[in-house]
Amino acid sequence: MTTLFISDLHLQPTHPRLLDACLRFFDEEAKNAEALYLLGDLFEVWIGDDDDAAWINDFANALQQLRSGGTRLYFMHGNRDFLVGEKFAARCGMELLNETAVIDLYGRPTLLMHGDTLCTEDKEYLAFRAQVRNPLWQQQVLATPVEQRRQLAAQLRAQSKMAASNKAEDIMDVTPAEVSRVLSKFKVDLLIHGHTHRPARHELIVSDGKQAERIVLGDWRDGDCMWFARAEREGSIELIKYSI
Repeated sequence: MTTLFISDLHLQPTHPRLLDACLRFFDEEAKNAEALYLLGDLFEVWIGDDDDAAWINDFANALQQLRSGGTRLYFMHGNRDFLVGEKFAARCGMELLNETAVIDLYGRPTLLMHGDTLCTEDKEYLAFRAQVRNPLWQQQVLATPVEQRRQLAAQLRAQSKMAASNKAEDIMDVTPAEVSRVLSKFKVDLLIHGHTHRPARHELIVSDGKQAERIVLGDWRDGDCMWFARAEREGSIELIKYSI
């Protein structure tokens, strides 16, 4: 049996090849897995569970079919799809996770995160995150018409791109001290996350002197590749580049 981890698919209607690749991944890789963890930014934007776009129906149906086949599905919010709610999760057969989750990965306690909160030097983003994760803000936004939310999402995305273009690369990467802190806090020696779009495996020493590993999932790129991590029951873990 295997457990799979993916993040940062950034699915969107203007990139149909990504959706096709995702559905192929479900059919070729995930259908034989014991569990699939989707660690955020599954969508480029998510305006609410009432979005009735046809491509979303195709995606939801594929996930429901995967769950019906026996693969357990878990979803963690990212910085693009923080408005995914219980309704859409139930529609897909997914269980929603908290922003930090410790799982038993075949006998090895493992911390899962999207990864954005590890970038503690990006003060501007963290302030924005606090705003949009506020339940009152979300309630007010979700009460507006769908088309108005689409316009808001486009506006926020444009602002995010402009802000990112003016930031140093290291600011948008994880802060090593924060990685060490969360590993020590949750008493684990393995962290799996996405967000940074820098797929790699990092060996490190945490603050208490113990060895640990951080596995960074890569983003899915239209016309290029996708990334996923696969853990086997006997204890091995691979970070895999999957051709689109």
